[in-house]
Amino acid sequence: MDDERETLIRQISETQRGLGRLLAQDRSPLFDSNLTMRQLKVVILLSCTGSASGQELAGNLGVGLGTVTGIVDRLVGHGLVTRHEDPHDRRVRRVQLTDAGRTLVEELNDAGLRNYRRIMERLDLDSLRSLADITAKIAAIAAELPFPRHNTTAAR
Repeated sequence: MDDERETLIRQISETQRGLGRLLAQDRSPLFDSNLTMRQLKVVILLSCTGSASGQELAGNLGVGLGTVTGIVDRLVGHGLVTRHEDPHDRRVRRVQLTDAGRTLVEELNDAGLRNYRRIMERLDLDSLRSLADITAKIAAIAAELPFPRHNTTAAR
């Protein structure tokens, strides 16, 4: 039973990897962006957290505060983030996405979904019902799992 389970998990993982490659062919807006990888990581982190201090960003990226300051300065210049005082500690500056930053994240998320939707539109109704059921189960399990914080050494 465990062998079959592992075989199925491996098969599904490989299928997902291949599907991911196909969906990644929708290159815009990621390939149209002039952001560096670290800048993009900050934008993604902020989309998950809402706002963060420079220290929090530095910890998540595994870089020094000076490096984060430069990254944030450039993102401010692109109009993607703003800085503001922390309402609980005026010594701390918080960074958050602007409307343009949130739009960029939505466009990045939607790029792969466009192709995924085209695939789902070709499935019959029974298959869609099954997919909806399985997807809901996967989402419920994922919501229960503790996910580790970002590995700061891998972010370098």
